[in-house]
Amino acid sequence: MKIFPAILLTLLPFMGMSAQESVTDQPVTPAAPVTEAATVAIPQFGYLSYNAVFQQMPDYQKAKEEFAALKAQYDAEATRAEEEFQRKFADFLQGQKDFPKSILQKRQAELQELMDKSINFRTEAQRLLAEAEAKLQAPVQQRLNDAIQAIAAKRGFIFVLNTDGNAVPFVHPQAGVDITDAVLAQLGTE
Repeated sequence: MKIFPAILLTLLPFMGMSAQESVTDQPVTPAAPVTEAATVAIPQFGYLSYNAVFQQMPDYQKAKEEFAALKAQYDAEATRAEEEFQRKFADFLQGQKDFPKSILQKRQAELQELMDKSINFRTEAQRLLAEAEAKLQAPVQQRLNDAIQAIAAKRGFIFVLNTDGNAVPFVHPQAGVDITDAVLAQLGTE
């Protein structure tokens, strides 16, 4: 077996040697052939659907309910503001022929202001709801991440893959281990 010098120099740091320490004057002996008796340790990793486990957690269900209640409050306020706008707009349409020009302009400005406030409220509500959802879910995600780390450390995995979104279409059964049940047990949800 012939080892090329460039490959050898590349591998020396991984073998704990420097180029000066290598012995180039001695003949290179080929590596022993791998037999069936010799086993090669394949690094293992874990995988799971993060979302599937996350959504099974009771903490997630509680956060989801709190978020739904908050969203309902924002929706009720948006509906109230929209109804107020529609009522004032209907009044404006009924009286616009009879209003003097100054009152007509004042009412148009009021309607425009109401519409702008409604749009701003909806935009701000969406931002605040997104922040609230993230804040409610953060401790649940941290708990799940901690459980995943504990399982990975206990089993000596080099990493854990999230299979959501078809990100991992194939996992070799000798290297990858589905840790869904182990994580659920760690979380006490199983």
